Amino acid sequence: MVTLNRIYTRTGDGGGTRLATGETVRKDDLRVEAYGAVDELNAVLGVARQHLGADPAGLDAELQRIQNELFDLGADLATPEREGAPLGFEALRIVDSQVARLEAGIDRLNGEMQPLTSFVLPAGSPGSAWLHLSRTVCRRAERAVVRLAACPGETVSAPALKYLNRLSDYLFVAARHANDAGRADVLWTPGGTR
Repeated sequence: MVTLNRIYTRTGDGGGTRLATGETVRKDDLRVEAYGAVDELNAVLGVARQHLGADPAGLDAELQRIQNELFDLGADLATPEREGAPLGFEALRIVDSQVARLEAGIDRLNGEMQPLTSFVLPAGSPGSAWLHLSRTVCRRAERAVVRLAACPGETVSAPALKYLNRLSDYLFVAARHANDAGRADVLWTPGGTR
């Protein structure tokens, strides 16, 4: 269990922060950027959940589970494995079953909608629009994690990267589902405003 007795520690006043390993890094470190983007995604999902309205597909419960898993992902990213430096504890990591559950959610929601005939504009119901925004924040988080993984000496688990990639797909399908199971999607008309 996590206990937060003091919210401010003053350790970041000089532009540094501590990873879960105790290692001090700058606040603009790629690892901090990566788990910060995941934290932002979690906050945007919280707003999206407030705008879902009627929820016959059970999106809210799935999104609540995903928010919890995003904290797991943040912990995973905040706990780097360093060669020759054992952690001394078992790190919390994203696992393949969490990725598989996202895939099952995508298949379930997609199976309840008609196939797309055009690209979808991020619009429609408020819940859908917020889920589309969540999807774009997810893609930015994914790009940050990819940049981190490409750095020499940095490690990112394969399931963590897969999770973000699959989550953006899930959020796209969930956004469509929040638009009356895709019936209220706003479709792109190529060149329609020329």
